[in-house]
Amino acid sequence: MRIAVVAPSNTLMREAAEQVQAVADRRGDCELVFHPQCFLSDGHFAGPDRERLAALREVMADPSVDAVWFARGGYGSNRIAEAALANLPDSARSKLYMGYSDSGFLLAGFHRAGLKVAHGPMPRDISRDGGEAAVTRALDWLVRRDPSAIEPGIQAPAFAFNLTVLSCLLGTPLEPDLGGAELLLEEVSEHHYRIDRAMFHVTASANVRSVARIRLGRVGDILANDPEWGGDELAIVEDWCARSGIAFGGRADIGHDASNKVVPFGSEIS
Repeated sequence: MRIAVVAPSNTLMREAAEQVQAVADRRGDCELVFHPQCFLSDGHFAGPDRERLAALREVMADPSVDAVWFARGGYGSNRIAEAALANLPDSARSKLYMGYSDSGFLLAGFHRAGLKVAHGPMPRDISRDGGEAAVTRALDWLVRRDPSAIEPGIQAPAFAFNLTVLSCLLGTPLEPDLGGAELLLEEVSEHHYRIDRAMFHVTASANVRSVARIRLGRVGDILANDPEWGGDELAIVEDWCARSGIAFGGRADIGHDASNKVVPFGSEIS
């Protein structure tokens, strides 16, 4: 299996790429190809918008590529997402696309366009504690569709997003139909008040109110509120679900960490 890695948002460090390449080489069941664009730098981004878009469109159109793996999160994929969806080449529809965090903009739009996508670990995760396990889990899903890589509680159809990313993509051409699905949310490096504000916006959406239930993944590195918020992220999500008539289904095994599990979008569980 041939897997192409591109960076639609921020730069991937070469050391991380080398470590991930070593994991893939030891497996012997896949060919991992890092596009040179992954290592570009242009201010905040892994190259200008046009170069990030060109790299993504190149691997989407390459019939020898079986899967496209987004290198890392950060910020920037929203700037090229609509253009990436224009006049899709036929070969783009035969691939699986995987990432999480900022990549959620692409995952949402690609799923809406009928492509196969999954939330799951990315090459950058090799740098986290336990990162090799995360990369192995991702490759297990990309190469073998190993069911043990999947978030254990999902009831297909399902979607998984970073909360801020989902809040930003609602109402745009990237927004997928969430009706009847299970929606898993996670967050990192936000204040409680920002989590509360994002949940207000997300649960006000008629599309989100049509989901079967919401589950909350891990919310890490919460920034200190001043004054103190007086509750936690679980209480915030439960409250907004109750206010909006959405069933709350408990916790989910996703987040910005090495334990992050795979969530195939829609009904693509095999």
